[in-house]
Amino acid sequence: MSLLTRPLPSVDAYVEHFSTRPLPVLRHTVRALDALRAEIDTVSSRKIAAVVLGDPLMTMKLLTYLETHRGSAQNHDITTIDRAVMMLGLAPFFDIFSDMPTVEDTLAAYPKALLGVLKVTARARRAAGYARDWAIVRHDLDADEITVAALLSEAAEIVCWVFAPTLTQQVYTLQRADRTLRSVTAQRAVFGATAHEIQLALIHAWHLPRLLVQLLDETQSEHPRVRTIALAADFARHVAHGWDDAALPDDIAAIEALLRIGRETLLRRLGAPDEVIPRFLPANDAGTAG
Repeated sequence: MSLLTRPLPSVDAYVEHFSTRPLPVLRHTVRALDALRAEIDTVSSRKIAAVVLGDPLMTMKLLTYLETHRGSAQNHDITTIDRAVMMLGLAPFFDIFSDMPTVEDTLAAYPKALLGVLKVTARARRAAGYARDWAIVRHDLDADEITVAALLSEAAEIVCWVFAPTLTQQVYTLQRADRTLRSVTAQRAVFGATAHEIQLALIHAWHLPRLLVQLLDETQSEHPRVRTIALAADFARHVAHGWDDAALPDDIAAIEALLRIGRETLLRRLGAPDEVIPRFLPANDAGTAG
């Protein structure tokens, strides 16, 4: 598989380049699905869905397949993984998703890029977990849809690590050299476009369900569901740097406004260590935290 080493002239060119290559998945995903295939007579669609949801690339692969092979009997979008597996059927699912290329093989010569994929994947999983929890707090009509959309919130960065490891490494090198440099500025300097711009174009081109496209469109941030996903992605990205990240106070204030729960309750729900909680409390509450 040829990997991109030079920037392309437009977002559309990136989409075309990425779309002509088979999307690999994590080796762990392949092994886990192989194990479940051996239990096909007893395995449940929910168990398969749990494996798929551990891998943003596999999640995108499944939803894209379903949309591009949509039959006339399917008159509505499938936006959750459990329903996607049930729609295909277990035997067809295992037949379709066999012998998949792996990220580890694709990036065998790029160990730093592989580490980048694994880190962003872990961050996407955390974002999905936060978004699901907040959707439940908000009594969202379908927390599973929110979970899937949040898992895919980092899809473009993962795809860039997989298909353009050298360029993506350059983005991180720029940011390490200048801690004040915003990621969108670094991305535009290297790729000529931001990850979010590439992501929106990719999810349109890869025919993801319309609802998921809307949920990932941050220009619709006035909608609580969109805001839930964007805040989960932002918080997961910032907290990965440590609880002293400068962006966290704004993140936490925005999450508090979204969920309408007390600040200390929220911090404990977010897993904040006891020693950092006072830092995020109003001055008159900080002395009583504990």
